[in-house]
Order: sequence, then C-alpha cells, then structure tokens
Amino acid sequence: MLTRQAESVALLTAVLSERSTDGPKPLSIGEWAKFAQLLQSHRMQPSDLLERDGEQLVCDWQHRSITADRVRRLLGRGTALALCLERWERAGLWLLVRSDADYPRQFKRRLEWQSPPLLFGCGNRSLLAKRGLAVVGSRRASEGDVEVAATLGRAAAANGHMVVSGGARGVDESAMLASLDVEGTAVGVLASGLQRASMSRKWRGALERGDLALISPFAPTARFHVGNAMGRNRYIYCLASVAAVVASEEGAGGTWNGAVENLKHGWVPLWVHRGNAASSGNAALVERGGRWLPDEVTSLFNGYELASPASAPDAAVGRQSSQLAMWP
Repeated sequence: MLTRQAESVALLTAVLSERSTDGPKPLSIGEWAKFAQLLQSHRMQPSDLLERDGEQLVCDWQHRSITADRVRRLLGRGTALALCLERWERAGLWLLVRSDADYPRQFKRRLEWQSPPLLFGCGNRSLLAKRGLAVVGSRRASEGDVEVAATLGRAAAANGHMVVSGGARGVDESAMLASLDVEGTAVGVLASGLQRASMSRKWRGALERGDLALISPFAPTARFHVGNAMGRNRYIYCLASVAAVVASEEGAGGTWNGAVENLKHGWVPLWVHRGNAASSGNAALVERGGRWLPDEVTSLFNGYELASPASAPDAAVGRQSSQLAMWP
C-alpha cells in the first residue's frame, strides 16, 4: 500500500504504459526537480496535490512544459496506477520515493535534486545502505576481463562489502554472480526489464535469500534504450563507495561515459584494470584521474573499510548537504 506521498510522486513521474502515446508525458527527473522545489517554496508536500489544498497551486503554476493541464492529467491517472501497483506487487516489486527511509541517502547527497524521484526494485532493500564496490565494464570485454570482474566480486564478498553493478552480460553479471556464489551480496541497477529480471532463475535464489536487490529508475517493463543505459551508470557509482573499471573503450559506450562523469564530479574513487591498456580506454581514464587497479585486488580492502586512492578522495562523502533531508 502506497503512502499518499509516494502515490502523488508515482502519478507525476512514473511511466504506467509503455505502449500508450495518448496520455500525458510523466515529468522527467529535471522537471520533477523544478516542480518539487516549487512545492517546497510553498511549504507543501507532494501529497498535498491530492487534496483540495493543492488545487490552487496547480492553477497558479506557470511553466513552459510543466503546464497546469499536464499536472492535472497526470494526477488523474489513479486507476491506471492502481492496476500497475497490483501487477508490480504480484511480481514481488516495490517502489521508493525520495522521502522514504530506505531511499539511498547517497543519491540525495551526491546528486541532490537530480536524484531519481522514484525507484522500482525487488529483493532486500536494506542493501541500498551498505558500503559497496562498483564493478563496471564493456559488454565486449575479453574472457580475461570477465574473470577479473569475478575476482573482484569474490574479494568484495570476502571482505564483507556488496558489489554494485548494472546486471548486463559480461563484466557486470560476472562480478555480481561471483559475489553471490560465495555468500556475498549485490545490488544491480538495471536500465530495463526489471520485472523480467525479478523472475529470472539467474537471480531468483539470491533474491529469496535476501542477498540481492535489483533496482531501476525506469518502469519495470521498460525496454532497452541506449539513453536509459547511459543514464543509469551514474546511479551505479553514486550507490557505491569506490569503483573499479575492468574494460572500457575510449570515447564510446556507457562504461567510458559513466567513468568520465564520475571523475568529473568526484563521486567515488576510481580504480582501473590494466588489462590490454594499449587498445582500450583504460589508460585514458588513468590520465583523467583514475588509478591503476593493483595486481592483488584484495589490497583494495582494508579491514572493514574500502581503501581508496590517496590522490582521488571522495569529494562527496562527508559533505554536509541540506539535501540529505530533502523530500521527495
């Protein structure tokens, strides 16, 4: 059962039908950030929009793309949302909004108003608060690179840290499954197909044991889209404490773009696997501020803390941001 707060956010931001083109377009993350700040400036909560108190605000709201009519039509999708919630619940899915206690604090601290207003997920949501190692890499990684990812996954598990990755074939999947195979934990940030993945035999056992959570800022039935795949990479980094790039292609692909964005914003320290550095983007990532992954990957871990390169401090961790208390 959704709270009124979560219901209002879902009505305004969730894609409830992948096929329909007739209904109003849900607010994007950027649009929601603007609208949420408007609500906050009026000392209002999203749930107020479902009451009479919110009617006047909607009438007075002036914006080129977020029109009053669009907001009203989105809020009028109650029946469609109820049907979706029923389907999602049968599939074992849950959703979180930014005001929920289980919503990742790292997202709000590092992304502030650009953190996704709504997260869909399945599995153990408490894992979203754990320290973790992000392991990422190109889908076209070599067999050797895939084995490096598995080694990182096992090392993370042995040191009590979860693996954060994207759930894609190759590096992502290898790191996650390797951790789960040795009783570790993992979080997969998916760009598409969350509902399908929640029923996959590959993940089902770990989901039932509570060793895995799969999350997505996109609708559970969303199909693969390059833009979504590129956009979700920032969430992998922001959910982790430190990251390791196993294989990348300079100037191309989600792995490269995600790593460069992380280095630009300083979300988490970045380690880079040497691999075949001459023919990949890995060397270029080191030139941009990453550090070579040590040959003995277990040296990444130091007791109960994740070691980080001294020259690449996590600029976001420890920052006192007013957005920590931000809703929704």
